[in-house]
Amino acid sequence: MTKALSGMYAALMTGLEDNGAFSPDRQRALTAYVFGQGLTGLYIGGSSGESGVLERAALTEQQAVVADVAKGSDQILIAHVGLPALADSVALARNAAKLGYDALSALPPHAYPFSDDEIFAYYQALAAATELPLIVYEIPLRTGRPLPLNLLVRLLDLPNVVGIKFTSEDLFKLSMLRRRRPEATYYFGFDEIFAGAATLGVDGGIGTTYNLFGKLYQALWQAVKAGDLAEMQKLQAISQEFVEILVQTGVLPGMKSALRLIGVECGPVRAPLAPRSEKAEALLRPFLDRADVACWIAR
Repeated sequence: MTKALSGMYAALMTGLEDNGAFSPDRQRALTAYVFGQGLTGLYIGGSSGESGVLERAALTEQQAVVADVAKGSDQILIAHVGLPALADSVALARNAAKLGYDALSALPPHAYPFSDDEIFAYYQALAAATELPLIVYEIPLRTGRPLPLNLLVRLLDLPNVVGIKFTSEDLFKLSMLRRRRPEATYYFGFDEIFAGAATLGVDGGIGTTYNLFGKLYQALWQAVKAGDLAEMQKLQAISQEFVEILVQTGVLPGMKSALRLIGVECGPVRAPLAPRSEKAEALLRPFLDRADVACWIAR
């Protein structure tokens, strides 16, 4: 049985003006481009969208722009609303609900060494703020510590919580969590090893590189479901080569350079993130021009 909200989602990037201000026009163009890649939907306002360096007003405007572009489509919209202050998270959540978003998600609070009970209380308040389904988030790379298995189980038991975005290499922990709460929806967040998690039974993926390679990840997902190991390995290898380059350039600057090279201008990254670099374009151009790679890019 297919679970609600399952599928493949681009963790949407943010369109910025050259001076770093939010750009509605660039956001519209980027959103329309990603929509054309055959994914299930978009995950808006997350780490890939530079939410950690954007003010609430910009994130609120971004929600509205994306919702407007999505009108009349079948795209599912998930609004990431995790900000350092709970009041800001709740305000973003309620704004997304008014705009007709399908679901919410949020990083756990991590600006301080919060206790498990404080993290639980944060999600409890956020889940109660709207009637939208909520997807919790495990990402030790961002938060500085993995959440204990028993806390994740407690979070999945909260009213309105329907699933988890799991961005951790601890696939054993993911498997244990799935056995304890099999009815929840599980998304995997590491693009370069998605196939490994998919074979363990996740319900979809949410990733940064889907902005450019959405067609490839959709095909990868279908190969996993069909049990086509050779195709799965081939597509995952292309993904891994791309991520290897992004590790050298910086993931977000590199992604924006790659999009620029194929004709989608979404501006620089927001300071204090490192600006665009010519090195990134020099590394990316020969990879993107390869026949086995270019066929997966909508131009």
